[in-house]
Formats: sequence, C-alpha cells, structure tokens
Amino acid sequence: MNTAGHTDVHGLDLIPFRGVRYDPERVGGLAAVTSPPYDVVVRPDGLLELESSDPHNIVRLILPQATTQAARDQQAADTLHDWLSEGVLAPDPLPGLYVYEQHDGDILQRGIIGALRLSAPADGVVLPHEDVMPHVVEDRAALMRATAANLEPLLLTYRGDTEAGGATAAIDRAVHHKPLLSTTTEDGFHHRLWAVTDPAEIAEIRSDLARHQALIADGHHRWATYLRLRGEHASPSPWDFGLVLLVDTARYPLRVRAIHRYLHRLPVADALASLTGSFRVRTLECALPEALDALAAAAAEGNAFLLAGDGAFHLVDRPSPDLLARTVPADRPEAWRTLDATVLHATLLDHVWHIPDAPEHIAYIHHTEATVEKAEREGGTAVLMHPVREEVVRDLARQGVTMPRKSTSFGPKPATGVVLRDLAF
Repeated sequence: MNTAGHTDVHGLDLIPFRGVRYDPERVGGLAAVTSPPYDVVVRPDGLLELESSDPHNIVRLILPQATTQAARDQQAADTLHDWLSEGVLAPDPLPGLYVYEQHDGDILQRGIIGALRLSAPADGVVLPHEDVMPHVVEDRAALMRATAANLEPLLLTYRGDTEAGGATAAIDRAVHHKPLLSTTTEDGFHHRLWAVTDPAEIAEIRSDLARHQALIADGHHRWATYLRLRGEHASPSPWDFGLVLLVDTARYPLRVRAIHRYLHRLPVADALASLTGSFRVRTLECALPEALDALAAAAAEGNAFLLAGDGAFHLVDRPSPDLLARTVPADRPEAWRTLDATVLHATLLDHVWHIPDAPEHIAYIHHTEATVEKAEREGGTAVLMHPVREEVVRDLARQGVTMPRKSTSFGPKPATGVVLRDLAF
C-alpha cells in the first residue's frame, strides 16, 4: 500500500487505499454477502443464517468456524486467498477514499472510509471511551495476523465545521455520481458506496480531517488490535494504518443504543432475591415495549435496569446510597460513577451477584428481543440497559476516562463486506 504523502498533522491522518470489494457478477447479490460487525452477529442462529445466505458471505472471514483458534484463523486466511484468486473479491484499480451512505427512511448517515494513521490515546487524536477485554483483542489480532487484512471498518465520529467545505463538500459531490454499489440489506438499510480517486479531492478531504480528533463509536477491540499489531511491525509499514469509517455527527447524528447483558448461570429468581434491601424491585405485567418505556422513565431519575428471563419483566432501580458508596470507586468523575454500566459492573456483578466478567458467565448482546429470548430459553438472566447520551460519552472520553466495556452501541454500524483493506495491495 502506498503510504506516501504523510504530512505533519496533529489531527486525523486518513490516506487512500485500494479497496477490496465483491464482484457482483460472482455472488448471489451484495446484500447476501454482507454482515453486521462480528460482535453484533447473534450466534449461533445469526451465524448460520448468514452462512446459508450465500457461500461467499463475509461472515466466513470474520467469524470462521473450526475447532481451534489456529484452525479458524488459517481457514479465514485460506478463504480470503481463494476468493481473491477466483475473482470473488478484487482490489480496485486505483487507491481512493470511499464515500459510504446508509439510510432507512428514518436516518441518513454518510461518511468517509479510508486507512487512518494509528495513534495512541495519549496523542488525543482518536479517543476511546470504553475498556476492552484482552481475550477479544487477542482473538481479533490472531485473525488479522493470519489474513493480513482489515476485514471491517471501525466507526469513528468527529464534529465537523458548519461551513460546507473539505470532507463535507467531497461527500456532497460524490453522491451525485453513479455509485460503485447499491444494495438493501435485510434490516431495511439501503447502502451506497462511491470512490474518490482525484488527488485534489483527496488532498481537500485530508486537509480538512487533519484539523479534527475522533471518538471511537464502534470498534474499541479492533482499535486495540490495530495498535497491538502496529507494535509488532517495524515502521513504516501498512500496519501503521487501520480501516475506519469517519462520520461527521454535527451533520449526521448517530443513534446511541444500549448493549445488554445475558448472565448464563444466574436464574432470575436468584438475581432478584439478592437485591432485597438494596434496590427497589417492581414486577411489570406488560409487553417488552411498555417495559422499556418504564425503564426509560426510571433511568431519567437514576440508575435503573430491567431483568428478564422468567416470563416477566422486573424493573430494578433506586440503589441504596450506602451500597453505592461502598462499591463504586470514588476516584472517578461524577458522570462516570453514576453511569448505569458502572453501577451494574461495580455494584451488581462484582459485589451483589459475584459474577466474573468472563465469556462463560456474561454475554454482551446488542439486540433487545434476542437477549430476552435467550434468557427465557436457557434459564439465565437478561439485564436490559438504557442507552447513554452521546454528550456524556464524548465528555468522558475528552477527560481520558473510559467507560465499562460494552457501555454503548452507536449506529447505524457500517455493513461488513462493503469494502475491505488487504495489506498486500
């Protein structure tokens, strides 16, 4: 990959790359080969559905299936090589930046996909806001080493200027041309992609972005993976960069949703019995939408959670101030100490329920209905969360304070499989 043209920027340094894309003539349809990001796929049902939608679905690269990690990673590498050799995937002829659009009637999101120069959190260029789980970083790092590819872009946000210039102008010009691809995925989102290959336009975009910092909206584990792999390779190299989608949220605000928890080994009855005297618990005789409304109302006044798994919904709120004082670390800002995710992990999981934050004990699930269904099917406890406001996330990130892992779900997330970055090109 060409890494020339680097300038001494103090903000985002986004460079063009030769995107690897599906040949629509070689697959059953672009919608059939794309996937949500790897951590959104609800396994095993979602995985099987994606695998069966098309033999070339991208899920075979991001979530390969084999008995050992080494075998999975080798399978992904072999599959990527085969698809490139067969022409199922092919690199674009010219390096470019890519304008990517998603809309579903209610929301329109446009951003720019490129290879971003990696920077440490201390540099203040890319701000993480969540902690990561080391075993997930190691899993993603092994896959990236084996494939030597960035298989899905991270979602980063920045706050652009009010005047329509730079990246904004380039996006506006691009969407008036015929797109490289256009497809509608099963979730109802329509996706379009354009390539910006003109050197003057690329320079205009890069100059604009060089004045900004970004917040990681989705992809903390992949960002940590990028940084780990960069440290394993002498610079300069293609590993100095990682694939990202940059969205100006001043122009295209994102949705912020919660990520729910499923506690495999804790029945609802046991979870509720442990809360006596420390939280208020109310059982709601209603459907999920009404229960979520009740959760939102309670969360507006303080920490609140919705437990499910026994056929009912239980609203848990008003934690004991004494309990919070004993369990929540006092050396963090007030905005962090009062987060629902903080209270869930520090107070409920660590102190009340004594549940380790390990995959065999906790699953993190984006889809609300799927979390409830899993709990009712398997006998564990679903803990439904209310989303955090984006302003809170950004303010904490600027202070260098990370939230508990999987505290937020920004979206819409870019579809995986629209464009890949193979480090060989």
